[in-house]
Amino acid sequence: MSDPAQAWKDYCAALERAGEVILAPDVPADLLTRAEGFRYLSRLSKLALEQYVEASDPDFPFFYQLSHATGKIGADNPDNEYWNASIRGTSDYRITGKRGSMFYFSIVANAMRYHIDGSAHATGSLMDGEIEWGPDGEVEIIASCQPQPGKNWLRLEPDASVIVLRQSALDRSTERGGEFRIERIGGPATPAPLSPERLSQGLAAAGQFVNGVAATFADWTRLFRASPNQFAAIDQAMFQKGGGAKDIYYAHAYWQLAPDEAWLIEVTPPECYYWNFQLDNWWMESLDYRFQQITVNKHSARYEADGSVRIVCAARDPGCGNWIDTCGHGEGTALLRWAGASEHPLPRARVVKLEEL
Repeated sequence: MSDPAQAWKDYCAALERAGEVILAPDVPADLLTRAEGFRYLSRLSKLALEQYVEASDPDFPFFYQLSHATGKIGADNPDNEYWNASIRGTSDYRITGKRGSMFYFSIVANAMRYHIDGSAHATGSLMDGEIEWGPDGEVEIIASCQPQPGKNWLRLEPDASVIVLRQSALDRSTERGGEFRIERIGGPATPAPLSPERLSQGLAAAGQFVNGVAATFADWTRLFRASPNQFAAIDQAMFQKGGGAKDIYYAHAYWQLAPDEAWLIEVTPPECYYWNFQLDNWWMESLDYRFQQITVNKHSARYEADGSVRIVCAARDPGCGNWIDTCGHGEGTALLRWAGASEHPLPRARVVKLEEL
């Protein structure tokens, strides 16, 4: 029988090892980056415990947030609400609920392997237009390996371990997400008492998650850093492996600025149902969009007369273009998404003196 005391000691040791990611010699050593790095580990710990300890029973799943305003993974989108449910791929599930006012909705089943190799393999998906909604936005979706009649079937594979609801807003101040619940079909009536084995497995997976996620996205940052202040063409397969949506093109970048400099980004958005740009820290967490202007999207952007967009990332607002606040940072990462586009232009980007603007 597993020993919960030893499992806890092993979990704490895993968290200590994760600190090596923050203290790696090539990571910026300024106090802000370091403080955010250790906060990042605390956030990942919170998310991991929710997923692998609290929500670990696939017979009694519920929707929880694996990414949100105070817990962020891999360039989280400020316009999105993400809801996860832990499942067993060989079981059947019923998802019910009512759609909110957010303009975009998708549901994906993944084999979540963040804690092993940083991947999230999609086993099945339903996009908004593929779903049959009721007249008032109500919906019922069956998730199973066995095909089901009708449009609202989410395909599972035996190794599927999580279902992810993704909702996107064009205007976060007015749009609201829907409410959804999930239940296993044909499962037991009540949960079994917590076993030492289940707790030990959950703590072990949580520790692996913190280490795996932190190391994976630190390596992504290193890759982007090879072309500072530019948007390099990167094989999208890497981002799909990390759980990215298949209809989104991800243009990541690394930025570095002096206090008197601005990062000027110019691009003409292609025809698409959604795009956004966001500024992230070294750990690929979006900066604090609750209180500061760190993102712009298709709806909120100010366009030039020729349909192009000018984005200015700087420590203060120069009064031109779409200003993005660097929030006290001198370097970090950034992401531009093209969603549903047939063309994926990479922006023109350069560093200029703030006074030139």
